[in-house]
Amino acid sequence: MSASVAIRRRRRFVVALNAATLAVAFAAMASLLCADGLTLAEAVIGLGFMLSMPYTVLGFWNAVIGLVLRHGWPETVDAMPGVAELTTAAAPPVPDGQTVLVMTLRNETPAPVFERLARMRESLAAIGVIHRFTFAVLSDSDAPDVIAAEQAEFRAFAASAATDEAAPFYRRRERNTGYKAGNIAEFLDDRGAAFEYFIPLDADSLMSGEVIVRLVGVMQARPTIGILQSLVVGMPSDSGFARVFQFGMRHAMRAFTTGAAWWTADCGSYWGHNAVIRVAPFRAYCRLPELSGRPPLGGTILSHDQVEAAFMRRAGYEVRVVPVETDSYEINPPTLLDFIRRELRWCQGNMQYLRLLTTPGLEPVSLFQLVQAIGMYLAPAAWIAMIAASCIGGVLGDLSLGSVTLGLTLFVAVFGLAIAPKIAGVIDVLLSHRGTARYGGALLFAASVTVELLWSTLIAPVVALSITLFLLGLLFGRTVAWGGQNRDRLDIPWRDAWPPLVPHTLAGIAVATTLWIAAGAGAALWAAPIIIGPTMAVPLTVWSGRRTVGAVMQRRRLCLIPEERDRPAVLAARRADVA
Repeated sequence: MSASVAIRRRRRFVVALNAATLAVAFAAMASLLCADGLTLAEAVIGLGFMLSMPYTVLGFWNAVIGLVLRHGWPETVDAMPGVAELTTAAAPPVPDGQTVLVMTLRNETPAPVFERLARMRESLAAIGVIHRFTFAVLSDSDAPDVIAAEQAEFRAFAASAATDEAAPFYRRRERNTGYKAGNIAEFLDDRGAAFEYFIPLDADSLMSGEVIVRLVGVMQARPTIGILQSLVVGMPSDSGFARVFQFGMRHAMRAFTTGAAWWTADCGSYWGHNAVIRVAPFRAYCRLPELSGRPPLGGTILSHDQVEAAFMRRAGYEVRVVPVETDSYEINPPTLLDFIRRELRWCQGNMQYLRLLTTPGLEPVSLFQLVQAIGMYLAPAAWIAMIAASCIGGVLGDLSLGSVTLGLTLFVAVFGLAIAPKIAGVIDVLLSHRGTARYGGALLFAASVTVELLWSTLIAPVVALSITLFLLGLLFGRTVAWGGQNRDRLDIPWRDAWPPLVPHTLAGIAVATTLWIAAGAGAALWAAPIIIGPTMAVPLTVWSGRRTVGAVMQRRRLCLIPEERDRPAVLAARRADVA
């Protein structure tokens, strides 16, 4: 059987699984809502259910398929391009061509950025391949103090270059046309011909030399691949919020990404950083269009990565995700407010994909991925609409739901589908050799899983409400821009947490009050998971962002990640860190 036939069969299988699951869910919801006719509130609930379920169901099947592949048919995972090369114990190959590591900056604190670049340089030099790599720093900074510090840090970085290393490159633009993607495009137009591959790095990126070389080696061996990405994991953090978030992501993403990589295959995702990209086709085919009209849905595309992946695939090159954890790292947002800000920026960028759905020549899977990216942010808003319709309908007597048993069963089923990637991740750890030992042991892992599940349940409605309010703002021209991000500042003052989260607090109180009036204390208690988070959004944000909370979690080894037990060389303390 040819590879293309096998991939088509996989995709048909996944479509059938999702269609069957959605048909059962929609039939159950229709039976629940239409028992005595359909009121306006029930119609809104039904529509919200239809919009929110496809993304949830796909996540469930990705996780289930990934778990089965990892522990039922592991040879299937081993056969995925790049897996063997990234997991072998053999020495990585010496690259043939030249690769440039491209760091993009905009008003970031420069010292930590260049410290991470120095770590990557040292790691490449340690395996004797630094002569095949060049570092380029592309700045869009416009704050004078940041610019001065940035240039001073670069001079020190360039002065410490090895004798066999190509001279590092620095350029700052006066205007940030096209944001990050535009900056990279200009650099590749000017200097890209000198390189066969480039590796885009965000300001928080860190990769070991061995991983970089192995990824480049896969590209050399497989000239049909245009973009190659392995899993990117969070670095050890002092933030309580980041510790809990990245612990949950760490074990949940393995099975989920394995399942997705199995059927997306040559139409994989690209996350915008820590990937190896073939320069020639990227320059020729992946230039982003400027959307007509004004922001938020017009102008420069904010979420560039998935569009570039779709264009690369349209050009006939593969986009591959290697579902393997490597020494490829990023820094997760340290506070809930910073996490929400990042989500809103991604939300606006993904909504711009609505303007790209008629782009000619896109592969069906690439087109589906754009729709999925839109649905990822419409689903939380649909969920919020369902809650609002339920509360208002209950007060106005506009709900005449059928079987209570069916309703509860449907609720439990949907909740199970939503947390399936996390449950699959837990099972994956339990089935893996020394799985729980990597997270501090079985008891500590169980405690951390409990904390993460409770915490994610509390903050999910907070984030969903933020997305919903932002989507409503988009209708009236609200927009965000690409700027520097907080990556390490903690201890949020109460005065900073209240203004953005007052609507959440009021919404939580309103839902609790409405349910109490309409259906009694029992209903309010049953809905506690979606009430407590928004009502307590401000104290939860302040508390989880305190440095002392992160310190306590570190001492207790709560939400431990493997790199805290066995620290890789690229994360080990350097002399400059110890001094």
